Amino acid sequence: QVQLLESEGVVVQARGSLRLSCLASGSDSALTTMDWFPQAQGKQRVFVASITIGSEVATYAESVKGQFTIFIDKAKNLVSLQMNNLEPEGTAVYYCHTLRRRGSDRRDYWGQGTQVTVSS
Repeated sequence: QVQLLESEGVVVQARGSLRLSCLASGSDSALTTMDWFPQAQGKQRVFVASITIGSEVATYAESVKGQFTIFIDKAKNLVSLQMNNLEPEGTAVYYCHTLRRRGSDRRDYWGQGTQVTVSS
C-alpha cells in the first residue's frame, strides 16, 4: 500500500519562495509518476507539475513554467516542488499524487494535502 506524506503547510509572503516535499512509503517499481495538484477553496484541483520516476522527465502547466521546479530523490522516494515568486492566488491545499501501473492494473494515490497560504 502506497502512502504519500506531504511536508507541513506554511504561510509565505507574496513574492516569496517555498519548497514542498512529498515522501512515498510502501512504494515499488510500479510507480510511474509523482505530481502536484493545488486546490484553492471553492475550486477544482488543478495540475501544476509532474515528474516521471524512471527517467525524471518533468512536465509543467503553462501557468507555472519558469516559476515552479519539480525534482525527485529516488533513493529517498521523495519528490519536491520548488515554488518561486508566489502570489496570493497561489493560496491552496497542495496535494501530492502518484500513479501506480502494473499490467492492466492502474491505481491513483493521493496525500492528505498541505495548506499553503500566500499573504499579501
